[in-house]
Amino acid sequence: MAAGAVCVVVNGRGIGPLWLTGVGLLLVGLLMRRLMTRAQRPPADGEAPPLALDVPVGGRWMARNGPATKVPSHTHNLAQTYAIDLARRPAPEPVWLWPLTRRPESYPSFGEPLTAPAAGTVVAAVDTQRDHLTRTSLAGLLYVLGEAFVRSLGAPRHLLGNHLILDLGDGAYAVFAHLRRRSITVAVGDRVTAGQPLAECGNSGNSSEPHLHFQLMDGPDVTSAHGRRFSWRYQDDEGREHQGVPEDNTCFVPARDAAGDRS
Repeated sequence: MAAGAVCVVVNGRGIGPLWLTGVGLLLVGLLMRRLMTRAQRPPADGEAPPLALDVPVGGRWMARNGPATKVPSHTHNLAQTYAIDLARRPAPEPVWLWPLTRRPESYPSFGEPLTAPAAGTVVAAVDTQRDHLTRTSLAGLLYVLGEAFVRSLGAPRHLLGNHLILDLGDGAYAVFAHLRRRSITVAVGDRVTAGQPLAECGNSGNSSEPHLHFQLMDGPDVTSAHGRRFSWRYQDDEGREHQGVPEDNTCFVPARDAAGDRS
């Protein structure tokens, strides 16, 4: 797809061999991506039941783009079938025109500690990518669409940003994405315990504002694994306790924090 886009962009002679080559490469790239996405659909039968995990954050957060509202919550690609995004609230409201961007420190999610959802072993840890400005204005959202396409042409780390992958055992792997630069406190091969601090929430990779992207999958490689279901114990703003995953736009606290600080 990258080669096809270059051929189309540099072509200056209208429809001709270079243009046709570019269009052909783009079509082949789109077909390959579609086949890869189909290959990462969870199996139609024999899918494992949801794995009960600890909520990997503390305090009051809002769920976005989660599997309780629709499946796939994101896309089957990169094992994101049951992924969920979490952001602290309240936060600055999106704007149409101004300011075009904000510094990530303007958001309460930025720098929040993230903890292990279960005992496991670190199998991947990347935290060298920068935390970029937010993209929540109209111009920023238009920009992030093009940016996401460019990022998708490279390695998965360009979409995930700074990230961690934990082997939780029994074929389950947890992914933390969009982490704060240089905030990871563990290394590949380290054993971690449930609730252990691992890193901080950031705004790296394909992210419009600071948030945690969390997903569970059945292998260590996001390009070939399948998404897996998971469940949390949490309490909503009305004090009702649930076992599952919060629906989109639901604010909640982990059940362990419900009797304490909800801030």
